[in-house]
Amino acid sequence: MENIEKQLTSVIRDIPDFPKPGIVFKDITPLLQHPELVQAAVERFVERLDGIDFDVIAGIESRGFLFGFLLAQRLNKPFIPIRKQGKLPFHCVSESYKLEYGQATIEMHEDAFPAGTKVLIHDDLLATGGTVVAASKLIEQLGAEVAAYCFVISLDFLQSAGRLTRFSEKIVSLVHYD
Repeated sequence: MENIEKQLTSVIRDIPDFPKPGIVFKDITPLLQHPELVQAAVERFVERLDGIDFDVIAGIESRGFLFGFLLAQRLNKPFIPIRKQGKLPFHCVSESYKLEYGQATIEMHEDAFPAGTKVLIHDDLLATGGTVVAASKLIEQLGAEVAAYCFVISLDFLQSAGRLTRFSEKIVSLVHYD
């Protein structure tokens, strides 16, 4: 598929003033109505992640589950869900953080993977980086290492990639908004 990034940009929808005034939400749900484009996005992730060594993929609730799980299946890697507080049924580690529009806590099962595991963290969007930094701290709590990050969208104008480089400098994004 030619110029996948341009095709992705054409179906990502802007929702002004969501979840609060002044924020323009980047909605990937229209993308999910195009299975061929979803498949092409997964294949582009595979291409861009070539040469990066990782053992598992951790997806951040909830949109990070979509491509994270598909990518894990495509690469035959385990998938680990990182969820909002109170949603996982077993013993968890947790991390609280600030969002651009509030505060939240995320959790992961304490037995998600053994110490020393190399983890690829996936989410749909890199905005301020608060959620993904919290996810990175969860990974480290379990004695694992953040091998890389991947996102469908990066809001580069927020300059958040710098918050992630202390965990890993390997950051893959398919669509960039300057």
